[in-house]
Amino acid sequence: MLKIGKVPENVLTRSIIRQISTKRPEILVGAGIGEDCAAIRLENDEIFVMSTDPITGTSHDIGALSVHVTANDIASSGAEVIGIMLSVLLPEGSEESDLKHIMHQASKECEKLGIQVIGGHTEVTPVVSQPVITSTGIGKVRKDRMITTSGAKPGDDVVVTKWIGLEGTGIIAKDDRDYLLKRFSPSFVDRAEGFSELVSVVKDALTAVQAGVSAMHDVTEGGIFGALWEVAVSSKCGLEVELSDIPVRQETVEICEVYGIDPYRLISSGSMLITAPNGSDVVRALKREGINAAVIGKVTGGNDRIVTNKDDRRFLEPPGPDELYKYKEHKEGRK
Repeated sequence: MLKIGKVPENVLTRSIIRQISTKRPEILVGAGIGEDCAAIRLENDEIFVMSTDPITGTSHDIGALSVHVTANDIASSGAEVIGIMLSVLLPEGSEESDLKHIMHQASKECEKLGIQVIGGHTEVTPVVSQPVITSTGIGKVRKDRMITTSGAKPGDDVVVTKWIGLEGTGIIAKDDRDYLLKRFSPSFVDRAEGFSELVSVVKDALTAVQAGVSAMHDVTEGGIFGALWEVAVSSKCGLEVELSDIPVRQETVEICEVYGIDPYRLISSGSMLITAPNGSDVVRALKREGINAAVIGKVTGGNDRIVTNKDDRRFLEPPGPDELYKYKEHKEGRK
């Protein structure tokens, strides 16, 4: 069992440093015993893009999620992710095998995406009741090619990649599998669990940028409704989207019905929200790469953010707590 405090050097070497396999030429100083800082080299026409995210909503697959949520943020700027720093807080009573499993997950996803773990911090502390990871990603992009959330223009099409609710559905299916098996077949629950494998939008972003975009924003806490609101506020524009055009898997719909939660407000890593002068071109480019996508509406002038559903029209509201927390309340209420 690991003792409270900083993780010992021998454990760091065994379960952290030796798990790091990806190396990049830009990284001059990376993760190592006693190294407090990383050092990265950029070319003259490149800029840094950075993002940080905590993983607090689940203890399942947090090593993998810690990489993807930050890589997705960086990718939404049109940048290439080159490095990541991980701060891992473990609850009292954790074993070294827990730490090694988390780091193995993170390293495996980093290898897929070509990202180097360049530093971080690990300790055992009684102030957390489950593992918590905060990841900080570092990316690079040409100065003239950076994409922002605030770039949407009136007349642009609004595009969504893959399906909304993938991350939340995968989390719930893994966390409450036995309960769901009372209502659905094992194959149904297996498919829902598999949504966790679809949470990266790095390829989505790269493909979309090449097709021509004005803004990108990965869909995370608050779901697609939250992401739409954030793009509209950031770009100082309005939106009009059709609810029935928003892609959502049937597994997500049915699992959300079990818990009385809204799939459109459910955490949705794996889906990228894009605005583009010609959304059909972006959709075609994505589908050529095997990525599902759909045009769901238009950017408008003014400040009205409207969701239509056939003849029904309603205004979007500012995002509130993610529906994942409502699921947790449902689960706690059964005890």
